[in-house]
Amino acid sequence: MKVLHTSDWHLGRSLYGRKRYDEFTAFLDWLSGTIETEGIEVLLVAGDIFDTSTPSNRAQELYYRFLCKVSGSCCRHIVVIAGNHDSPSFLNAPKELLRALNVYVVGTMTENSEDEVIILNDDQKRPEAIVCAVPYLRDKDIRTVEPGETIEDKNAKLIDGLRTHYLEVCAIAEQKQSSFKVNGQPDIPIIAMGHLFTSGGKTIDGDGVRELYVGSLAHMGKDVFPSTIDYLALGHLHIPQCVGGSKHIRYCGSPIPMGYGEATQGKKVIVVEFNSTTPSIQELQVPCFQPLERIVGSLDDILTRLEQLKHDKSNAWLEIEYTGRDIVGNLQEMLNEVLANSSMEILRIKNKRIIDRVINTIQEDETLDDLNVNDVFERCLETFNVPPEDQAELTSSYNEIIKSLHEEDSNAE
Repeated sequence: MKVLHTSDWHLGRSLYGRKRYDEFTAFLDWLSGTIETEGIEVLLVAGDIFDTSTPSNRAQELYYRFLCKVSGSCCRHIVVIAGNHDSPSFLNAPKELLRALNVYVVGTMTENSEDEVIILNDDQKRPEAIVCAVPYLRDKDIRTVEPGETIEDKNAKLIDGLRTHYLEVCAIAEQKQSSFKVNGQPDIPIIAMGHLFTSGGKTIDGDGVRELYVGSLAHMGKDVFPSTIDYLALGHLHIPQCVGGSKHIRYCGSPIPMGYGEATQGKKVIVVEFNSTTPSIQELQVPCFQPLERIVGSLDDILTRLEQLKHDKSNAWLEIEYTGRDIVGNLQEMLNEVLANSSMEILRIKNKRIIDRVINTIQEDETLDDLNVNDVFERCLETFNVPPEDQAELTSSYNEIIKSLHEEDSNAE
């Protein structure tokens, strides 16, 4: 049995206002072709299918068209779990209809843990894998709030809640595995899925990866997961990586760069082949569908790099940061002139000298538009002379409120 692990598509995401549907379409076309070429029988999508809880019609069209196409291929089963960017109710809404296509969707933690355990059968209706499809677990799913809790107490409860849930789901999988063995069907692997942040996980500035829980201590070590899991397909972190040195516990990463910090990073999907319960793991490189190029330096540095890209007939989207000493007021016009008749496009220009000069002159006259929600709260703490020893707890509570607003399921009734 061959399994393909992917995650963090973020369909509908834009970059500095530039729509990226052509990239998403190219990736999904490539993925469906790879499934055919590699003879993939099971596709796992480990969360963050969409970039927002209210995806556009075009993002939805890409998703459903892909599922229909792949379900008619050699791929017998598709398992999709929700990530923190996804709306649980939106993903769950068509789940019964999608079951007719052998697409299994788990949008939220279920009342009965057995509903998160999926038996996948081969063409002869024999079991070939047990999937523990654990979606992103929200704070309210796994932790009860008590008065007087410290940040450390909250983090300990979160980790314990995650561990308990995986133990419950995997215990059901183990029972099913044992019953299959008794019936003469040994070596049925247990594959688990998850969308979370593990200890030591690698991220990149600007990749859009959010802390899942208030308090950075709530990162899961590999000891949270039961040892009976033969392969754990994770989502959330955008850099392909193993967890704690365990080759069978992996993030595949996002398939396209979410920002310029990921522009030079190799993107991958993971193919896992089971001949018994021992997985053979192979990483497949995802092609670059739209080059991104960040140029930082003096005016000469920028112009030299642009000429090189023009010579190479690049079609990159550019982020340019001018860091030279001189103030260049007409930088945008100058760069547009250089790029005339090329296939490149500038998405953002950061003129550090102009920015510094403006900031130095407007601090006394700044408005709310210049501040984010955290800046405003910090100013409130200062205005009301809140003692430093109380600020950490108040800030933590405030962050919990902001996080709950972000996680509110706008599609739920």
